[in-house]
Amino acid sequence: MKESAVLVTGATGFIGSHLVRQLLRKVEKVIASNVSGSSRYLEDVRDQVEIARADIGSFTDVLRLVEAYKPSTIYHIGAMLAPACDDNPEAGIQANAMGTYYILEAARLFGVRQVIFASSMSVFSGAYSTDPAIHDFSVTRPDFVYGAAKLFSENMGLFYKRKYGLDYRGIRLPNVIGPGAITHGYLEYFNKTIEESARGNAYTVYVGPQTRIPVIHIQDAVRAFIELASAPLAQIQTVNYIILGPTPLPTHADLVTAVRAKIPGARIDYKINEPVQKLIDSVTAKPYEDSFARKEWGWRHQYSLPEMVDSFLKE
Repeated sequence: MKESAVLVTGATGFIGSHLVRQLLRKVEKVIASNVSGSSRYLEDVRDQVEIARADIGSFTDVLRLVEAYKPSTIYHIGAMLAPACDDNPEAGIQANAMGTYYILEAARLFGVRQVIFASSMSVFSGAYSTDPAIHDFSVTRPDFVYGAAKLFSENMGLFYKRKYGLDYRGIRLPNVIGPGAITHGYLEYFNKTIEESARGNAYTVYVGPQTRIPVIHIQDAVRAFIELASAPLAQIQTVNYIILGPTPLPTHADLVTAVRAKIPGARIDYKINEPVQKLIDSVTAKPYEDSFARKEWGWRHQYSLPEMVDSFLKE
């Protein structure tokens, strides 16, 4: 049986818009919320969704939205991007930390059954775990506004789950790959390598070829949200979950190999930015693992790195 109605915040963003399209196959009604009320990125399915304007950083907007539609599940995807949070910490905290609190409180007040939250593996930035691999119970000590707000949101979700019985669940996303991705800042080079090569442009990468980062294809990412939401409640023990794409984490050299297999003349070179290299190396010095998601609700990625590149180029 299809759910009657679900709400997606940040629905016209990269992840949110792909999630909306997948949810349309499974639910009777999708409410797509964004701050502008625009249907940009959803024009092809505009007649199948209800667009609602709401600023998640406004408690009044969130209360009005949730009261009006009373969704059974809220997929809370909307957030200010990481570099903007560092440039304007007050706005980042309001949107990404207080916004999640507003969503959780509105869910409690209006009887929403479930909240599914888009967190980030940035919650591990700044930490120096003694574990051989980073997992869901490794040390979290984010030193960016974005990561700190995501960690606050995760912990508020745990509070609402314990105190009020709200079915809260979260996914700690790695770098999401796909055409149209809005990845600004330190990790944008991964998507840009594919994008610029597809356009026939040369691209200079600012980290070394052996640099590793966790990545996942957009279709795997949105499928994970839907699978997590549908997993039996009794199986959800860890609550906030790392999910991964290909492992071991691919190097940029691996990406270049995959790109040149499709675009033999791709012009890619390197000019290393030492501070950025040091920062990324500090976050990815150890491998990551997603065993809790695999064990508790059967998570498995589907897209290999060459398949990610192939999908990107086809779209």
